[in-house]
Amino acid sequence: MFVFGLQKYKKICIYPKKIVTLRGFLKLYMKIAIIGYGKMGHMVEQIAIARGHQIVCRIDQDLEGFDSEAFASADVAIEFSTPASAKDNILRAWEHNVPVVCGTTGWDVEELRGKREELREKTGREWLIWKSNFSIGVNVFFELNKQLAALLAAYTQYTPSITEVHHIHKLDKPSGTAVTLREGLTMHNAQCTMHEVPIESIREGEVAGIHTVVWDSPEDTITIQHNAKGRQGFALGAVMAAEEMAGRDPLSPPSKGEDR
Repeated sequence: MFVFGLQKYKKICIYPKKIVTLRGFLKLYMKIAIIGYGKMGHMVEQIAIARGHQIVCRIDQDLEGFDSEAFASADVAIEFSTPASAKDNILRAWEHNVPVVCGTTGWDVEELRGKREELREKTGREWLIWKSNFSIGVNVFFELNKQLAALLAAYTQYTPSITEVHHIHKLDKPSGTAVTLREGLTMHNAQCTMHEVPIESIREGEVAGIHTVVWDSPEDTITIQHNAKGRQGFALGAVMAAEEMAGRDPLSPPSKGEDR
């Protein structure tokens, strides 16, 4: 992360629209475009406004708005759509020089590697932040998962498995978060490299997301779990990622009444 205008930082953000001083911090107010105006898009809007940002464009399923002046004025777009549309949405945003924070899972982000690196080399800045899950708690959970896998690497009697539970509207299976958890196990435990870790996917009701990693042995069972209480954590993490991309410190003091 870096702060605009301070010489001790080598990287300087060249495209924010408005910067003001707040309690001794330089705080950036962004213009944000939302791509995918469903439940997640609405939550992103709510949190972004609470953190002092402006929503300049909302693009829904009809995809109208990409060619508008409002979209082109955005500092960043936040994308939560569908696996089938995410790649094209990002490419259309890039056509208008708008970088993207994407939280859509179930598609291969590596398909954009070449174009992303081309833009990065040409402009010297990042054009895409993608995560399988932007929740702060889940990203802590990712690290705990890796550490536990490393600790158990010497104990081959333990066998890992993953279960993920989501609402009935979720399109991809297994979830991107579950796939990331499995990748973490594979990186830090040779047993997981030799035998693919099974993932059980369950779709029921309106469950925001429950991910459970179980290490079972004949003697005992070790379980770690993350249970999302709603979509707010995902949306907050995405907005914070957009702030970092555009040059505002996501950990700067919140506005009055802002829930951190």
